[in-house]
Amino acid sequence: MQADWIWGLAGGLMIGIAAAAYLLLNGRILGASGILGGLADGSEWRAGAGAAVENIAFLAGLVLVPGGLWYFLGRPETHLTSSPAILAAAGLLVGVGTRLANGCTSGHGVCGLSRLSFRGFVATVFYLVGGGVSVVLFRHLLGVS
Repeated sequence: MQADWIWGLAGGLMIGIAAAAYLLLNGRILGASGILGGLADGSEWRAGAGAAVENIAFLAGLVLVPGGLWYFLGRPETHLTSSPAILAAAGLLVGVGTRLANGCTSGHGVCGLSRLSFRGFVATVFYLVGGGVSVVLFRHLLGVS
């Protein structure tokens, strides 16, 4: 559809507003992988049960809000893949990459770039180039779809 760009704009605005609110209300950078990692390795629990509960609520919102939109608005058309195995492998590789880079798109790309962080800029350049190379390699050269 010709108006699909509006969904990207709306999503970007929601991520930006969420990142700004998280920083203003908590004094911390909104990094989804860091939040998940802190819950998994126990560091958020040692910081206090309130922080852990708040972060669990945040992560639940990351899952439940798109699920609710899918339920009410229908499944969006994507051109990713029809293979659950490929999606699972891609998700695991993204998870490994976020741990290696000490952050993800929300921490480095959204929050890092908006704060003019050199580290965020370098990480964003590398994951965007890595994503582009992966698409060319897997989709176009190896025919994975």
